[in-house]
Amino acid sequence: MDKAEAKMSEEKKEVKRKKKPTRVVPNIPELLKKKEERDKKNYEELTKERKEVRLKNKAKVDIYIKNAQKWWDEYIKEKKEIQDLKRKAKHEGNFFVPTEPKVAFIIRLKGINTLHPKIRKVLQLFRLRQLYNGTFVKVNKATMNMIHIIEPFITYGFPSRETIAKLIYKRGFLKHENQRIHIENNHLIEEHLGKFGIICVEDLIHEIYSCGPHFKEANNLLWTFKLKPPKKGFSEKRHPFVLGGDWGNREELINDLVIRML
Repeated sequence: MDKAEAKMSEEKKEVKRKKKPTRVVPNIPELLKKKEERDKKNYEELTKERKEVRLKNKAKVDIYIKNAQKWWDEYIKEKKEIQDLKRKAKHEGNFFVPTEPKVAFIIRLKGINTLHPKIRKVLQLFRLRQLYNGTFVKVNKATMNMIHIIEPFITYGFPSRETIAKLIYKRGFLKHENQRIHIENNHLIEEHLGKFGIICVEDLIHEIYSCGPHFKEANNLLWTFKLKPPKKGFSEKRHPFVLGGDWGNREELINDLVIRML
């Protein structure tokens, strides 16, 4: 009897086991499959493109180094010539008058409250839409007339090559397809300015500093510089720089302000 009961219980368990539904793995939706395939294909293409760019940049490293060395030697030679001319003029009892600067750097100091439409329009033309925005400008009669219109709202001066290099390396962004892209390599510079002979960051710095024939294209490629408030703050924004304030022409002293705002 015990054996019969045990056999019956085993049969019942087996029947229950057979009746228990097996777990069915749900099918992956077709849209999800297509999305995964598309993402995988895009990733492979992006990886391949980045690898090609890396190999191209690696092959051109020697060219970049030669260009950088060439511009640096030219800058050192120019600096030495100016020093020699100053010494010669002092020795002869004359005055040395340096050439007028070709490039100015403008920084916006005030916000948008109580702005005249004309002043707002000039600030927009200089791409100074936010507080502490900065941009390079070619110095000529037209730009100086525009600067005088907005002078109480900006400060400007004539940057050195070291300051321009620090600005581009630390705060430089490129304009690519209406996007603000950090300068990580020379590929984008060559893509946009290669037809003008500008293939690396050092070429870009030299074109800005020397105000070369393609200054406009090089400056337009650079996104407006977004600076931070200066260390130790400003003195007095309501008064001009010549009277101990902040706005107006700083000439070579703009370099100190830019370094404090990087």
